[in-house]
Amino acid sequence: MGMKLAGVMFLVMCAMGGIGYWYYNDTQARIATLQENNAKLEVAVQTAEASVETLQQDAIRLGALNNQLQNDLQKAEQYGDELRATLQRHNLTHLATKKPGLIEDRMQNATDQLWDDIRGITEPNGVQSGAGERTPSSNTD
Repeated sequence: MGMKLAGVMFLVMCAMGGIGYWYYNDTQARIATLQENNAKLEVAVQTAEASVETLQQDAIRLGALNNQLQNDLQKAEQYGDELRATLQRHNLTHLATKKPGLIEDRMQNATDQLWDDIRGITEPNGVQSGAGERTPSSNTD
């Protein structure tokens, strides 16, 4: 009877040792997987933080550009108001009737200058063609 009991105890201890060995290996595998996942999450967090910082810097930069555009718009509107006031003070139709040569030259020069300015702003390579050149689409009165 003592031998049977010792044999059963030996089998129980071997089973417990096998279960302990399996538990240890399984736990180590889980720890390795969790460490890999943690490293991946840390990289993801760093990327997200860098993205947030970039977005914040862009928001600040865009805010400054927006303020500059707003100021430029106000200046342009003020200039437009000044031009409207000047044109309202002068009766160009009456003056053109009385002194057509004087008005025609001034208007043509101002129109040429305006087109040169527009061309300078909108041409991608910045090359301007000659101002005031007569083309087939020009007015030739």
